[in-house]
Amino acid sequence: MTWAQRIGHRLKLRDLHILLTVVRSGSMGRAAIDLAVSQPAVSKAISDLEHTLGVRLLDRSSQGVEPTAYGQALLRCGIAVFDDLRRGVREIEFLADPSAGELSLGCTEPLAAGFVSVVIDHLSQCHPKALFQVVSADPVVLLNRDLRQRQIELALAPATGLTLHEETQFDFLFDDRHVILVGEKSQWARRRNIVLADLIEQPWVLPSPDTPVGLHIGDAFRAAGLEPPRARVLTFSIPMHQRLLATGRFITTLPVSMLHHAKHLPLRLLPVKFPAHPRPIGIVTLRNRTLSPLAQHFVELAHKLAKKLPGVQ
Repeated sequence: MTWAQRIGHRLKLRDLHILLTVVRSGSMGRAAIDLAVSQPAVSKAISDLEHTLGVRLLDRSSQGVEPTAYGQALLRCGIAVFDDLRRGVREIEFLADPSAGELSLGCTEPLAAGFVSVVIDHLSQCHPKALFQVVSADPVVLLNRDLRQRQIELALAPATGLTLHEETQFDFLFDDRHVILVGEKSQWARRRNIVLADLIEQPWVLPSPDTPVGLHIGDAFRAAGLEPPRARVLTFSIPMHQRLLATGRFITTLPVSMLHHAKHLPLRLLPVKFPAHPRPIGIVTLRNRTLSPLAQHFVELAHKLAKKLPGVQ
């Protein structure tokens, strides 16, 4: 029996979709609820797949289901298949209406608050019906989870401390650097002769020191001959940074690119020498994944706007 006779005519996308849903939900019953079908229909779809392929795809137990090695192999294929289908549909929609489209992307909190928001603002004017789904997370999570599982088309992130896999590629945009910031009510906002040592004992808002950006910030303090300050608040949240700095009591360090695109915020750049090395910012994509037309436009516009960033390159 040829491949077309054994598999091509028997393997249904519906059954593959049901398998993906079962694994994600962890049980036949929950999958049936999510798919709005009966549980026997879910069981039959899985049984038909296993019969067609001649292998067991799921291990069943009282705790739920787990994919076997065969199931995991089919799941990897299924994720790629449905991703290609979604991309094809989006391309058709884009060709039918160039003002529309859909783009899922990921970025860090500072990039979301600054550069990425600006790119989306410009792009949405050219594509007023477009939908932008933005995931804000740690770069490692974005690459190892969202990008590799094809939940996003591209990720914007710093290359520092990032391990790129063989299937990913990094497209450089600009060099960013960290600067020292306070709120406009801070006593330090009105002072000019400040050195970094003056600020060590102040209440700081910083990312966790064991993260790539936290290690990068720590290295900058050590390069100045100082131990990193003991932060009062550890967070990646930019809204929390903004709220705490607005009190006038807290100090932080954030990328200068964010400050450039957040001039409406009550933040002040302190004239302090902070020897943080530049961090290459770029777009990470999967090598063998064709970007949608809207994603391609995003990349082109990102490069154009990156060239206009003063004091960042």
